[in-house]
Parts: sequence; structure tokens; C-alpha cells
Amino acid sequence: MRHWFKDQHFRSLLKNSSYLGVSKGVAALCGVATLAFAGRGLGVILFGTLILITSYAKAVSGIAKFQSWQLIVRYGGHGVAHGDPEHFKVATGFAFALDMVSGIGGLLVGAALLPFIAEWVGITREYLWLALLYCTVLPVMSSATPDGVLRVLDRFDLISWSGTLTPILRAILAGTAFVTGASFPVYVGIWFITELAGDLYLWYLGWRELERHDLLGGIKPTLKPTVLPGAWRFAIDVNLATSVQAVWGPIGRLVVGGLLGPAGAALFRVASTLADSAQKPADLLGKAFYPQVMRMDLSSKQPWKLMLRGTALVSFVMLLAIALMIIGGKPLMSIVFGKEFLGAYEPLMILMAIPFLGIFSFPLTPMLYALGRSDGPLKAKLLGSAIFFVTIAPLSWAWNVVGAAVALVLANVVNTGAMMIQLRGEHRRVRARPA
Repeated sequence: MRHWFKDQHFRSLLKNSSYLGVSKGVAALCGVATLAFAGRGLGVILFGTLILITSYAKAVSGIAKFQSWQLIVRYGGHGVAHGDPEHFKVATGFAFALDMVSGIGGLLVGAALLPFIAEWVGITREYLWLALLYCTVLPVMSSATPDGVLRVLDRFDLISWSGTLTPILRAILAGTAFVTGASFPVYVGIWFITELAGDLYLWYLGWRELERHDLLGGIKPTLKPTVLPGAWRFAIDVNLATSVQAVWGPIGRLVVGGLLGPAGAALFRVASTLADSAQKPADLLGKAFYPQVMRMDLSSKQPWKLMLRGTALVSFVMLLAIALMIIGGKPLMSIVFGKEFLGAYEPLMILMAIPFLGIFSFPLTPMLYALGRSDGPLKAKLLGSAIFFVTIAPLSWAWNVVGAAVALVLANVVNTGAMMIQLRGEHRRVRARPA
């Protein structure tokens, strides 16, 4: 294993994922603290309503946004690494235009649709006005252009620390609200302000790095990236895959809220948040893996070796995180959230299957994108989402929040299996090409 560290790509993967890991660790602790303050300050019902309001905005953002950072990495990463930034500039302009159009479009559609579906997803008429106001953050929410710029310029340190701004600020403000006995609208305002601050700060960092590297000149917003072959198809495939992925996150929470009410949504949110914390090592390695593999020759053994080494590396960390959550999950819930949230423990145990799958699934999407198979993750997520939608209602009615957790696990199993089959076929095709 010692010779692995002689591989420059493996060292770079470790460095970048460690940056993300430290910041995400801080963010996870602050996130749990925030949910604890909000849960204790609001109670299960109002806390569930807060989750539904913020989940609606995230669901709209997930459907509307194009994850344009992947465009910048795919079309600009190789050129910048080899001293030819022209495609990077076009890709950045294209990504910026997509972010702006999709953000404004998401705001208009999301706000127009909300009054008609609010009660169906568990948001009562009493708090509809708050949900509509929260939607105004959509134009900047999850804008991915600066994220892509920083990845290509290998500034994972800036991505990491910018990602801690929102959770740290939110934890401080939520703690203050809890101590002072603040009202429900104050908590919604805290989520709004911190979301806006974190997104605007990331935009500032992206602009600053472009200026530092003398790359601002020539970047123009455009929806006609004629020099980028297949850019629109790639953007649409990634957008659809991300939109479908939102089914298992914010849309899933909305569905649970509609089926089981705000209390069910609150318990599901607590369980999924703790499960996500165990999933983080795999997610972080996947985010660092994609830019790295884009710099490599996919017909060689290098990227496949890097994938296997990354899997071996993350397996130890993931299994340790899963074991800690299984052993300490119940006491953690009781101490942090209070006894009224202990109903989230059984769903959490079911959801621990997802971090285990993450050991094998983290490189699948980046590898398929790098191989030009942007349709691959989309097909897998569509299949998994179909399983989720078919099973969540009957399972939730039968087993409450535990049933919703089972439906989510089934969706992830199908998604991971479908991508593994596709990547195996691509490996055979690419490796056979030289012969």
C-alpha cells in the first residue's frame, strides 16, 4: 500500500478530499447543533414545518438547477491544466448563464406553484407567506459556477472553508434563537439569511480566483456554447439526473410530510441527517475524484487503479462511521434532540444501509461522466426513483417513518446496481480499444 502514495493523482485525491473532509466535519457538527436548537426550540410539529418550507425551496432548486460546475470541470479542466483556458472561459460563461436563467425560472415557477400544493406537502395556510418569502433565495441557491471554477483551479481549500460559513453562522443564530425563545418566523429568517450569505460568499471567492489567475477577460454569459461539443446534451443529462436525485432528498421529505404530516417529516429529517453524516466520507471523495479523473487517460489503467484505491481508502472510514452511528445513534438523539425525537432511531438503523452502499458507489457517477456516459447516472436514478415512488406510500402507511426509510434504501440499491452494471460495460469497451 505504501507505493500508492507515490502516485501523484492519489496524493492529490487525498489532499483535496482531506480539505473537504475537515470542513464537512465542522459543517456536520454545526448542522446537528442547529437541528438540535431548532428541534428543542420549536417542538416536533413546528420543526417539521420548518423542514418542509426549506425542503420545498431545495426541491425546486434541485429540479431547476443544472449543476453547472460539472460543465466547467468537464470542458475546462483539461485545458487549464495544459495552458489553454479558452474552453474553460466558454464553459464558465455557459454555466453562469444557466445558473441565472434556471435560478430566476425556479423562483417564478416555485412561487406560482406553491399556493396550490402547500397543504398537500404539509405546509399549512398559516405559514404559506413564510414559504413564499423563503423562495426568493432561489436565484442564488446552489449556484454552481463558482464551485466549478474553484475545482478546476484546484482551490478545494476555498470550497471547503466557504462551505462552513452557512452551518457555523446558522448554528450560532439558531442557538441564540433557542436561548431567547424566538418565534417560528425568526427561525425561518435564520435559514434564509445564512443560505444567502453562504451562496454570495462562494460567488465572491470564484470571482476573486478568476481575477487572480487573469481569467476574467473573455468570460461572457452565453447559451450558445458552439465550441463545446455536446455541451447542451451533457448539461441536460446532468440536470435531469440531479432533478431525479432530489426525489430522495428534499422531495422525499415533502412526500413524507404529505403522507405522515410535519411530525413524520421531522423524524425522517433527523434520521436522514444522521445517516448523511456517515455518508459524508464517500461523498467528499467522489467530489475530489471527478476533477482528478478528468485529467487522466481513461483508456489506461491509471483511473481504474485510482478508483479501486479510493474505494479501499474510504471503506475503512465509512465502516467506522457506520459502527459509531449504530452504537451511539440512540443516546445522541436523546441528548441532542430530546426524547420526543427517539422515534427517528429505527429509521436511522434502516438508513445505515445507504452509507454502506456509498463505499462502492462514490466513483460511479464521476467515472461515467468522464467516459462521456452522462446518460448513465440519469437512467440509474430514474430507475431508482421509480422504485421509490412505487414503494414509499404503501411502506409508509404500513410502517410509518420506518417504511419511508425502507423505500429510500431500496431506491439507492437499485441506483447503485444499475450504475455498476453500466460502468462494467464501459470498462470492457475502453480497455479493449487499444487492441
